[in-house]
Amino acid sequence: MEFNTKVIHGGQQHDPSTGAVMPPIYQTSTYAQSSPGQHKGFEYSRTGNPTRQALEKSIASIEGGTYGLAFASGLSSIDAILKLLSPGDEVISTNDLYGGTFRLFNTIFKKFGIVFKFIGMEETDRIADHITDKTKLIWTETPTNPMMNVIDIRRCAEISRENDLLLVVDNTFATPYLQRPLELGADIVMHSATKYLGGHSDVVMGALALNDKDLAEKLYFIQNASGAVCGPMDSFLVLRGIKTLHLRMQRHCENGRAVAHFLRSHPKIENVYWPGFEDHPNHEIARNQMKDFGGMLSFKIKGNKYQDAIKVLETLKVFTLAESLGGVESLSGHPASMTHASIPKEEREKTGVSDSLIRLSVGVEDEKDLIEDLRRALDLI
Repeated sequence: MEFNTKVIHGGQQHDPSTGAVMPPIYQTSTYAQSSPGQHKGFEYSRTGNPTRQALEKSIASIEGGTYGLAFASGLSSIDAILKLLSPGDEVISTNDLYGGTFRLFNTIFKKFGIVFKFIGMEETDRIADHITDKTKLIWTETPTNPMMNVIDIRRCAEISRENDLLLVVDNTFATPYLQRPLELGADIVMHSATKYLGGHSDVVMGALALNDKDLAEKLYFIQNASGAVCGPMDSFLVLRGIKTLHLRMQRHCENGRAVAHFLRSHPKIENVYWPGFEDHPNHEIARNQMKDFGGMLSFKIKGNKYQDAIKVLETLKVFTLAESLGGVESLSGHPASMTHASIPKEEREKTGVSDSLIRLSVGVEDEKDLIEDLRRALDLI
């Protein structure tokens, strides 16, 4: 089954009781049992719910995996992965990553004895220099948030296998439409399903996909025992969003390309970070492991003045100044004060997240309106 068919049918079946084409919203907390322990596959909705199960099967299918898990947020799915570890274990993570992930690593799990090493992973061979006998997991994002750095998933997977480590890839920016890390050798794929999978800025959710049965059973146990599950209505919304993922991502990519090229040609722009440019670091790797280059990009204005960035953000009209990304509407953001504010300024700036950096989530509007909106805002600085 090809991807464009999987988003509609992958892991799905018509409701057996009614024939409903779309999975019903099973808005129930518990299920009747004919005798203690005798039930029809469901007993309590924290443990399992038919609507959530339909979503989890869909997530596994589109990522080319066997097992899927849905959580109350992207961070709760990351939390579940880290609960596979023990005090003293070490994690090697990319140093350019979502601020919420950094905060969870560095202020929550660090207190419980997990050691985190943050390094640049654009040159993957550097990873081996940081592996010790206590290293258990490699954490990557690609493209990274917000600098759009590209990491070679296949090479990371080789390093992980050579050292008996788990490789986790945050695939939120790319989505399985553009790249499928499990097929490149990753052990676990993570999503903030709030973003492109949901696609309409109306739900908060996280998701995991994987192939290993033993690892999946451990994560299902953590999911149930820790309880950070999503509700049936949210599951329904993301499942509905997935059914148009391929259509939306195609337009996100088209518009992202147009906006990236416009910004790069504008005389007031210093740098545009978008992996589709041939001179973007690791562009060839992106070309090999991604179908296209996505609708996420970041840029800096000449002079790198904080005031200019804020003026642009406050002037934009079609681009809404807001947290998050991946919805049908275009969003703009200031990573240093929004998505990455939890990372210390010194650490942010080491990876390029300066006070003048602007991040765009390019939506599915008409590209002419998006470009005109940016042109108008830039004319005022």
